[in-house]
Amino acid sequence: MNFFDETSPDRINETLMRFLYGRILLREELPFSDEELRDSAAVRSAGVLRVNGRFVCNRCENNEQQLFASFSCFRCKRESCHYCRHCIMMGRVSECSELFEASSEHETWPVHNSSLSWEGTLSPWQAKGSEAILDAIDKKGELLIWAVCGAGKTEILFRGIEKALTLGERICIATPRTDVVLELAPRIKDVFPEVKVSALYGGSEEKDCPGQIIISTTHQLYRFKQAFNTVIVDEVDAFPYSYEQTLQNAVKKAARTNALFIYLTATPDKKLKKRAETGKLQHVKIPRRFHGRPLPVPKFKSSWNWHKELKKGKLPKPILNWLRTLQETDRSGFLFIPSIKLLETFLPSIQNIFPSAESVHSEDPNRKEKVLRFRNKEIKLLVTTTILERGVTVPKLDVAVLGAEEDIFTESALVQIAGRAGRKADDTNGSVTFFHHVKSEAMNRAVRQINLMNKEGGK
Repeated sequence: MNFFDETSPDRINETLMRFLYGRILLREELPFSDEELRDSAAVRSAGVLRVNGRFVCNRCENNEQQLFASFSCFRCKRESCHYCRHCIMMGRVSECSELFEASSEHETWPVHNSSLSWEGTLSPWQAKGSEAILDAIDKKGELLIWAVCGAGKTEILFRGIEKALTLGERICIATPRTDVVLELAPRIKDVFPEVKVSALYGGSEEKDCPGQIIISTTHQLYRFKQAFNTVIVDEVDAFPYSYEQTLQNAVKKAARTNALFIYLTATPDKKLKKRAETGKLQHVKIPRRFHGRPLPVPKFKSSWNWHKELKKGKLPKPILNWLRTLQETDRSGFLFIPSIKLLETFLPSIQNIFPSAESVHSEDPNRKEKVLRFRNKEIKLLVTTTILERGVTVPKLDVAVLGAEEDIFTESALVQIAGRAGRKADDTNGSVTFFHHVKSEAMNRAVRQINLMNKEGGK
């Protein structure tokens, strides 16, 4: 079926370019005929290039040779056509693949006046962050919003996004986690009802209709180039973005010349902290939650030899007591486990006494549905890996970590996990418990950081 209602060559080219603007897409991702593409002004390039005898992916810019492989290709008939394994989850890019792109550097978007539909008020701390963003919209450059978990970072963005829209700008909110996209998208759509907002992630149904506001996983930015005037990176310290240079490159590539980069996090890494503290990165620190109450401070509780107990098919007694207490309340619970393997070992024992408990992890195909059911109070206890350490807000929530001394639970992970509790104005005292065999330095540092923020926010 033809993609257009009008079939004049000029109209076809205009519509095709509009579809492509700011994006880098595979031939098979374009709903156009070969004839329509042949006559277009789109720029074509090979998917994988050889540069000085080395392979380079033209989409994700991966150049690590161990992440390329070859296959017998039906399309080019070669026995050894090389493709990029690094971004294979987004569709295979190979030597014979064609990528199509069209720069949106000079593309115009609608000007929206008074587009914000929100009647809330900002706390003094939030207002400080909001003013910094408004100022940065004009000046561009970089800005770090260093705000505690539950500070209300999303609301801090509203006025800045509104100002960018009055200038006819295009905005991207990128985050490493799909769960954060799923949480942010409906909130942004609600407060900007007259603006086209698209949520992009693996399995998204909105990929063919990119909006003026894009809420995206950082991986989806491999498909963008010179598209955005403002790029907001939420949870900038989170895995995999903080470890993947290609993802960081994708964020830069997705921005137009002289764009604004805003970084949001409660737990900036050492590099960001150093840049902020030495004056090399403009920043605003928000050490208080929007409701004005301090962060819940985790309690350490010994659970000696919990590994051995699990191997015997037994629940450690401290965990058993925590579960029974949770059952007797109207509260929900997150129980964080160090690994998927341990989670699968542990869950049947939990369900013996807590039948309604469910588990969720990064490889769970039903993750989205389970989190939604948890939000709707259909699930009372969710046993999870660190996949849910960020971006999920649930009222009346208590949080526990089993094996808090394990390496996977870094200082930032523990701070983020603790930040799930007490986020709502009508429930500011959710409990946080770290069950451990021994105390780790990461546990101690996490508590020190939380206490420091509470002290600073109380001044």
